[in-house]
Amino acid sequence: MKGLDVRVNNLVKAYRLGKIEVQALRGLNMDVKTGEFIAIIGPSGSGKTTLLNVLGGLDVATAGTVQVGSVDVSAMTPTQLVDYRRETVGHIFQTLNLIPTLTATENIELPMIARGVSRGKRKERVQELLEIVGLTDRANHKPEELSGGEQQRVAMAAALANDAPVILADEPTGELDTVNAKIVVDYLLKVNRELGKTVIMVTHDPSVARRTDRILRIEDGVIKMASAPTEMIGEEKAVSYVDQLRARIGEIDVQMVQLDKDFKSGNISGDEYVEKRQSLKRTRDSLREELHRMGVVT
Repeated sequence: MKGLDVRVNNLVKAYRLGKIEVQALRGLNMDVKTGEFIAIIGPSGSGKTTLLNVLGGLDVATAGTVQVGSVDVSAMTPTQLVDYRRETVGHIFQTLNLIPTLTATENIELPMIARGVSRGKRKERVQELLEIVGLTDRANHKPEELSGGEQQRVAMAAALANDAPVILADEPTGELDTVNAKIVVDYLLKVNRELGKTVIMVTHDPSVARRTDRILRIEDGVIKMASAPTEMIGEEKAVSYVDQLRARIGEIDVQMVQLDKDFKSGNISGDEYVEKRQSLKRTRDSLREELHRMGVVT
């Protein structure tokens, strides 16, 4: 199934933390055309993941409307949202959500089993999807036997299993090195260009964002700017962008300090420590490279 338009009008999402109300989204508006590949960027806590969760039917808006194709998602009942998640949107998460005891084939089959697809059609579809993401020779491998990039491609195939017209990707390259990140984005582009899917992706990686059709920047729960990847950033906007990159680098530095403390106190294993530290370092290096590209000395 080809992609669908996504229209968001005056979207508000508020959470209660005790007696305090926190607004993650504050009247956000967004229009995405059928078959567009959109990157959503912005500082941590700006509402990026909340927006994806509402678009994907994982969370319900406090106010405003979300229309995907001709369907008003914000007016759906819980039962209707289950069908919507199975048929209309495919989710790709940074945390993958693969079942560790199942093979790549079996993980890809799961969404189709939930939808009641026959065994014969599932087998045919899995083979097709493995070819699309370049993993035919890894069909019988479990997640622990796959690289991070291969696991993310299995997650991508699972998101496509029911031929959802809209793909929502939340930091799909966040835990990957530069080489694997490029491979994953290449396949997302393939899904977008060749299959015509609408792809909406949250990313902290500027080099990933620049490969999309359009970049939307969220700040304080609203879209502050929309731009083409090739557009020059004005001086005032560039300063804001630089500040965001520096802020994200600062967050990673804090996370690395906390990680060191957790390891020294025995809260995490040596293997987990090395894996998480390398992942954080890769992300930080990527952000620093982007600052250097913009002529900013770090």
